[in-house]
Amino acid sequence: MEKKLIYIADDEVNICNIIKSFLVREGFEVETFNDGLSILEAFNKKPADMLILDIMMPEIDGYALCSLIRKKSRVPIIIVSAKDTEPNKIAGLTLGSDDYLTKPFSPMELVARIKSIFRRIEFEKTTGETKQTLKICNTVINPDTKLVEVNGKDIGLTGMEFSLLYYLAEHRDRAVSRSELLDKIWGFENEVETRATDDMIKRVRKKLSDTGSTLKIDTVWGFGFRIQNKE
Repeated sequence: MEKKLIYIADDEVNICNIIKSFLVREGFEVETFNDGLSILEAFNKKPADMLILDIMMPEIDGYALCSLIRKKSRVPIIIVSAKDTEPNKIAGLTLGSDDYLTKPFSPMELVARIKSIFRRIEFEKTTGETKQTLKICNTVINPDTKLVEVNGKDIGLTGMEFSLLYYLAEHRDRAVSRSELLDKIWGFENEVETRATDDMIKRVRKKLSDTGSTLKIDTVWGFGFRIQNKE
C-alpha cells in the first residue's frame, strides 16, 4: 500500500520533529514546515493526504490557512494548538478542520485520530454498500457528493461532520449513544474523551442553523443524540 503523505506546519521546530518521528514510525511519509505560506505553496504543488496545522504561525495563521485550503480541497485537516478555549476550537472546526487537539497532547492520541480519519476514508471508498440520499425536513444529505444542502445550498460540512450527521440521520428516531458514535465515526474502540462527539454536534448544529435548516439534533441527556423525522 502506498504511504500516506502528511504535511505538518508549526513554528515550533521541536513539536514538528516530535510529531514527525511518531508518524514516520507508524509508516507515514511526512514533510514539515514552520510557517503557513510554505505549507500552502507545497500543497499547491503536491497535495498531501492530510494536513496537521498549528494556529499561531508566521505569514499565514492556521485559521486563514484552513479556510484557503477548504476552498479547493476536502483533504483531512487536524489543528493542534495551545489555544484551548471553546471559541478557539469552534473557530478552527467551523472553518473546516476535521479535528482539534490542544497542546500539550499525547503523540499517540494524535496517531490514533489520524488512523481513525484514514480508516473512515478508506471504508467509504471500499464499502460495497449503497447508501441512499436522505431528506429530513428541508435538508438533503447526499452520500455520493458528501454534501448536505438546505434549499439547494451546501452548508459546508467536513468529512467527519458529514459522516456523523449521516449516521444519525440513517438511524433517525433512535437514540444513538456517544460510545456508538465514537466507535462508528471515529473508530475508537477503547475509552476516549467523549467531548469529541459533543464538540462536533455543536458545530453541525450551528452550520444547520446558520443556513436555515429545520433538521434538529436532540440531546438525549446522559446518553447521546437523536434526529427525529419531523418538521
